[in-house]
Amino acid sequence: MLNRRNFLAATGAGLLGTSLVRAGESKPSVKKLAVVTTLWNYRSHAWHMAERFLHGYPLRGRWHKPAIEVVSAYVDQSPAGDLSRQREKEFGFKIYPTIAETLRCGGDKLAVDAVLIIGEHGEYPINEFGQKQYPRYQFFKQVAEVFGKDGQTTPVFNDKHLSWKFEWAKEMVDISKAMKFPFLAGSSLPVTWRMPAIDLPLGSEVEEMMCIAFGAVDIYDFHALETLQCMAERRKGGETGVAAVQALRGDAVWTALNAGTWQAGGWNPRLFEACLSRSHTLNQPESFSHRYPTQEQMKQWVKEPVAYRIEYADGTRSTMLLMNGLVQDFTFAAKLKGQAEPLSTQFHLPPNPNVVYSAALMNAAETMFMTGQAPYPVERTMLTSGLVEAGLKSLAGGQKRTETPHLAVRYTPSRESTYFRD
Repeated sequence: MLNRRNFLAATGAGLLGTSLVRAGESKPSVKKLAVVTTLWNYRSHAWHMAERFLHGYPLRGRWHKPAIEVVSAYVDQSPAGDLSRQREKEFGFKIYPTIAETLRCGGDKLAVDAVLIIGEHGEYPINEFGQKQYPRYQFFKQVAEVFGKDGQTTPVFNDKHLSWKFEWAKEMVDISKAMKFPFLAGSSLPVTWRMPAIDLPLGSEVEEMMCIAFGAVDIYDFHALETLQCMAERRKGGETGVAAVQALRGDAVWTALNAGTWQAGGWNPRLFEACLSRSHTLNQPESFSHRYPTQEQMKQWVKEPVAYRIEYADGTRSTMLLMNGLVQDFTFAAKLKGQAEPLSTQFHLPPNPNVVYSAALMNAAETMFMTGQAPYPVERTMLTSGLVEAGLKSLAGGQKRTETPHLAVRYTPSRESTYFRD
């Protein structure tokens, strides 16, 4: 139950985005970082993520320069607009032709202290379910092969999904545990600012949850699912895994919206209202401001809505909605047992070109690189990787409810909240 005591515990818990050096402490030695990426263009994820370790990022009103130096990089594709050679020249790292050479800096032994894998953007095959087959798994396996041959390991951060195939995502986590190296992955959404700055109180009894977001499937559905999962994992009993997924598209979403309850094939309408009421980008009819949209207006603006209805093994229910044309942000709401009003918040995304939410994610990576401890479980992203796959397969398979026994992923979340607050 949400009360003053556990609300304060949730909102006052430790902040991930803090300086790693405090007054009176010695400055940590500089660690060497290898970047392994698909490409490095303007507004690509290498531009978002790797460059935080080239020139720093804002943190609590100061410009923070990590005690981490990019010393080597592997860039899989170099299309028009490539920035990697320009960055190599300015910042002094070296681009190598293979991942093994990148990790060994051209020598014969592992020569870096951390690895940043970025498998996003570029030209890669798309399968029958609409999944772009980014080579994150292949990148990871090559990194692990170097670790095995050289008898040494380092922390590894993987941007976004672990893989488009759940079996590979699970294998990646299993390898990291078997070889005993810190491993972290995921989206920037769980660690960005929230408005209001609240978390799901640890141990809450949750009946139903919702995230309303925007963007394309296989891209932004992942971010929305990470938004849901970073909250869902904090419920009573921790994460128990997902028993079934049903994805809906188009008219089926509007039918679900009218159903009125989860049991009738829809969701709690109060959660939908709470999410829209937290949005800062809610679309409006001409000449209006902050008018709650009618369903007719939503149908006019949203040409192809998408919903994933998710059934957790412990009976908790959640819905992820992509409503392009209605909103351009990520909002969350949850119905807690015994509470009349939903808990709700917006996951804030500062605008381009500075996109400070990616700095929040790299602060999490930096924490792991410097301490050797992942600040939150990689199993979260293993599960959301599987949820993306399950959702896309449901869409391709006639929007049917699909049982997901392979997603029986159990884990315990970090006790402290790990999102930016100041």
